[in-house]
Amino acid sequence: MAIPPPPGPQQPQEPQGPYPPPQGQTPPPPGQYLPPPGPGQPYGVGPGQPYGYPHQPWGQGYSPYNRPAPVNGFAIAALVLGILCFLPLVGLVLGIVGLVQIKKKGERGKGMAVSGIVLSSIGALLMTVFFATGGARAFWEGFEEAARENGTTFSVEKGECFDAPNGSLEGYAYDVDTVPCDGEHDAEVFANFEIPGADYPGDDELTETADEKCYDLADAYAMDSWALPEYVDVYYFTPTRQSWSAGDREVTCMFGSTDENTGLTGSLRKDDSVLTGDQLAYLAAEVLYNDALDTAPAGEYVEDDLPGHKEWATRVAGALDEQATKLRAHGWSDDAEQPVAAHADALERAREQWEKAARAADADVFYEHYDKAYELVDGTTAVTARKVLGLAVTPPSYGEEGGGGTGGGSESAKEV
Repeated sequence: MAIPPPPGPQQPQEPQGPYPPPQGQTPPPPGQYLPPPGPGQPYGVGPGQPYGYPHQPWGQGYSPYNRPAPVNGFAIAALVLGILCFLPLVGLVLGIVGLVQIKKKGERGKGMAVSGIVLSSIGALLMTVFFATGGARAFWEGFEEAARENGTTFSVEKGECFDAPNGSLEGYAYDVDTVPCDGEHDAEVFANFEIPGADYPGDDELTETADEKCYDLADAYAMDSWALPEYVDVYYFTPTRQSWSAGDREVTCMFGSTDENTGLTGSLRKDDSVLTGDQLAYLAAEVLYNDALDTAPAGEYVEDDLPGHKEWATRVAGALDEQATKLRAHGWSDDAEQPVAAHADALERAREQWEKAARAADADVFYEHYDKAYELVDGTTAVTARKVLGLAVTPPSYGEEGGGGTGGGSESAKEV
């Protein structure tokens, strides 16, 4: 049976609580205030409270405001090169180096490094495919074409007309302004051709090649030599050493004016794209005669080379005979048949005069037959036949040994 406690205030059996006071410290009597411990001392307890333990202070190596670890520079560079697809192999190497340093130094940027490695790997794969499939060549050809179109080199197409920036067809040009041929313009392009070879041939060789070939190509574009004004001559653009290194191999042949005060107006094109069948037949026969005239000796006067001029007269006589034969063989329209036949008869008479010039004993006899032959070829019968056919009717003026409205030499060249 339990014995109840005696009446009166109950006193705790253990006034010090379940935990003994720290060594050397006496617990205060009941109801007495216990002051807080001094610096460095553990907190005490009041009446009815157990003794506690001291709080753990902030650790010396920790602060809520510490600076974060830096981002690795190699990781940044790898990501930039990977995004730009620029030097993919370099980006790949930088990404790997970045990962190694991040692990060793505890830096940030692992995601950047990994992304740079992935993008650079894709870029390297695409570059391999690009070169393996011929994409590099296509890219370079496209670059060359773009370079020409943007001024490094440029091209003007056959049949186009243009104005030179300074109004002159001499010297160098870096670009031209294409304009309609109906209005006034500085030049009309009649041909383009490529110069073969890898090494630059030199200015002199380029000029010689352009001069020879452009004059040959002029007749195919402007077949009606009577339609060329006297002030029209052949000019050309040739590559420079600098444009050659960029892939420029094109020579552009053009008609231009030798009179600085007179430009070109209207197109000079007279070829199969604009001519009728009868016109083509007439001019194709006439080309035989014009080509023979172009084989005249280099000597300016007959007196300087009579034998050479007599051989030339023989060639011209043969061309006139062939021309007359072609004119008679073509089936002309009703209104052109009789005028063309009359002109063929005149060509036969002119042939006889050239044959006599070929047998001339001296220069005076040569000139006598030479003059009669020219009057027959470009006389009334030619004007009448041309009028019926719708061709130019004003005979060209020839030089001492003849020649068409085009002529000239390398002085006409314009390099680009």
